[in-house]
Amino acid sequence: MIHYKTSEEVQLIKESAQILGKAHGEVAKYIKEGVKTSFLDKIAEEYIRDNHGVPSFKGYNGFPASLCISVNEVVVHGFPSDYVLKDGDIISVDCGVFHQGFHSDSAYTYPVGEVSPQVLSLLNVTKESLYLGIQSAVFGNRIGDIGNAIQKFVESKGYTVVRELVGHGLGRNLHESPEVPNYGKKGSGPVLKDGLVIAIEPMVNLGTRNIVQERDGWTIRTADRKPSAHYEHTVAIFEDRTEILTTHQYIEENFKF
Repeated sequence: MIHYKTSEEVQLIKESAQILGKAHGEVAKYIKEGVKTSFLDKIAEEYIRDNHGVPSFKGYNGFPASLCISVNEVVVHGFPSDYVLKDGDIISVDCGVFHQGFHSDSAYTYPVGEVSPQVLSLLNVTKESLYLGIQSAVFGNRIGDIGNAIQKFVESKGYTVVRELVGHGLGRNLHESPEVPNYGKKGSGPVLKDGLVIAIEPMVNLGTRNIVQERDGWTIRTADRKPSAHYEHTVAIFEDRTEILTTHQYIEENFKF
């Protein structure tokens, strides 16, 4: 069942998303060679709690951290750890905030130091595909229009879209209906109606689209161990507009590439 939000509820999600965006911005300051990924998790959790939020991910179905930190071939759901970032890595930081009864969710993938031109292109294409998906997330369209826009662009650039992992509705729960795949056919799936809030999050691989789950039950990596990128926004759909509720502004003020 899809839970459509009132304008007041969307505003509460947007307030949650502001805390989230600023937490991402704090993390962005420390993404560089020599930094442990567990330190990034500490930065995010402290900022969220200091600003009257709760990390959405920590404890969710047993997940142990506030951030999903996914390095190189890890697609999503990686654990923060003692891993030290090194030149040439890429790192996806995915975070959610629960505030005033509502969740927000966003992600960003960073290059560390000098990455290869091919991998930098992967990041840029994945990020651009997110905004193409958002352009198709308009009142009266269907869920399939979002995935089709992402898939068509990504595959035209020679990359692949992960099929098993998808975006989602969110609000009072971190994951709600509908699922929002990053592939699909135009005109398929649920109609996008006023008050729908969804997380759009393309996960794009340099090589095969196939994935493997590690023994920890969480970490998802590419089957061929080639890099993967991930960007995400929470958006609200209204009759007259689509609004991006989360923000990458604070990230991009603190991290340039």
